[in-house]
Amino acid sequence: MDYLDPYRDKKTVLRLADAIRSATTRPWTIMEVCGGQTHAIVRYGIDSLLPDEITLLHGPGCPVCVTPVEMIDQAIAIAGTKNTILCSFGDMLRVPGSETNLLAAKSSGADVRMVYSPMDALRLARQNPDREVVFFAVGFETTAPANAMALYQAREQGVENFSMLVSHVLVPPAMEALLEAPENAVDGFLAAGHVCAVMGIEEYLPIAEKYEVPIVVTGFEPVDLLRGVLMCVRQLESGRAEVENQYARSVRDEGNLAAREMMSRVFRVVSRQWRGMGEISQSGFAIAPEFAQYDAALRFPTRNGQYSDRLEEEACISGRILQGLRRPGQCPHFGTRCTPEHPMGATMVSSEGACAAYFRYRPAESVTGNSQDPQSHSTATS
Repeated sequence: MDYLDPYRDKKTVLRLADAIRSATTRPWTIMEVCGGQTHAIVRYGIDSLLPDEITLLHGPGCPVCVTPVEMIDQAIAIAGTKNTILCSFGDMLRVPGSETNLLAAKSSGADVRMVYSPMDALRLARQNPDREVVFFAVGFETTAPANAMALYQAREQGVENFSMLVSHVLVPPAMEALLEAPENAVDGFLAAGHVCAVMGIEEYLPIAEKYEVPIVVTGFEPVDLLRGVLMCVRQLESGRAEVENQYARSVRDEGNLAAREMMSRVFRVVSRQWRGMGEISQSGFAIAPEFAQYDAALRFPTRNGQYSDRLEEEACISGRILQGLRRPGQCPHFGTRCTPEHPMGATMVSSEGACAAYFRYRPAESVTGNSQDPQSHSTATS
């Protein structure tokens, strides 16, 4: 099956695939840590162009998917509060909490609204001064600058009926958690280009050095991804473990300094729970004390249950999919009991979830690329 988009440069794609085959002399396992990259790999059949020795793992690169149950439950509780408007990106509406989701809460009468930007929520707050407006802020470093700016603007404009429920997570600590895990199978990483466009590459240098893993900052087109894989394979084959920037057209070493400065003013780094991965130290953003008046977690105290490792139905393997230990087709319920309309786990809900990607582009496939288990090629260096 021809997965390639006819408008992409097929000659370049095939030339890069040949270069990867020529450079590969032994098995290697490479993980992309971006849901957008996962979707591109699955959509265009990037993995099918690689030699059998190369295994691509899909990591926890979907921020919606890793938002913990307790945060979704808290958002649902806030949405049910009288005289409150709960705003969220559309992907969050179907993500299961412990008992229900935001879409069901909306159907039951809660005022839940889908927005495209935190500024939309701030505008609603100005237009509805007699109501509380809460924005459910999730995402990696890519969405954090806009959310920080919304809080900053709320304070500058004196908008008192606006607040934010923050569940931001950070990529580098999650990569370290994966490398520290007993089942680690990762030899090298493709780092998310849009995250690095904000944060730069400095955070990855100590990870590459400590764990002796190559990290290649990579874009999202088929050519980007194949170049990223080629750069990573060449490092592995030569025994190097460096941070390289394939996505130099968009990523500077220092990142976006203005965005980083705004985030540092509004947020502080804290430990976070990740759905399917548990607590990861210093892996998220919370609202800084200087902006505490806009912290929905303080403005709307709710009773959350103790965080549990049983984040999905027992039959759902989305936690292991997020860690690159399983693939969507290895779930017996994929495409049957579990679909985007009736998801058992978060990875089938989000537009960046691995299960959703497979359901859309490869519903008949049980395993992406070759038929081996994700861990079968492991030559992990940790």
